[in-house]
Amino acid sequence: MEKNLADLRRDYSLQELTESAVAADPFVQFANWFDEYLASQPPEASAFLLSTVGTAGAPSSRVVLLKGFDEQGLVFFTNYASKKARDIDHESRVAMTFFWPELERQIHVRGVAERTSREESESYFASRPEASKLGAWASKQSAELAGRAKLEEEFESVKKRFDGGNIPCPEFWGGFRIVPSRFEFWQGRRSRLHDRICYELKDGEWRIFRLYP
Repeated sequence: MEKNLADLRRDYSLQELTESAVAADPFVQFANWFDEYLASQPPEASAFLLSTVGTAGAPSSRVVLLKGFDEQGLVFFTNYASKKARDIDHESRVAMTFFWPELERQIHVRGVAERTSREESESYFASRPEASKLGAWASKQSAELAGRAKLEEEFESVKKRFDGGNIPCPEFWGGFRIVPSRFEFWQGRRSRLHDRICYELKDGEWRIFRLYP
């Protein structure tokens, strides 16, 4: 089946991005843009595309939810037996992409992923809704599943096991912190002459420069 998408075009004109306007620290710039995006009331503000490389050298990408960030890095949580976690254990260098069409913006981040402390993982897990905690115990994430009924059976089994009591953080579940070495802030502009401002870490200092669109 052939589908011609050549006529699906949009000209970007909301804002501009200049070297003089960005913050000296990319984490501050990220926080500023994130706050602006939250104000636009998007359906899933913390979603980003995480790209990893597996043992066979093949790339994989999937949408993940950001659960926190500071100057130490950007944090998400997962099952440590999942495909993404196994990829990271093999190759810790990863990429993140945030796409915010409401503001005609993208943010690309490259860095190294490392596991969060057990205390940090347990603290976040404790804040999750009960059903999400049970789901973490029930799901053998990324393993082959015979059918939906099997998953629901596992969930009910876990629910009975804890029976309304405390649900601890599983040993196989926790966080990753992505420690960035590069940020790129992309602002859509007219005629595809987009603004691309990069921050690259070198000798402990962030170098700011512009890229051709």
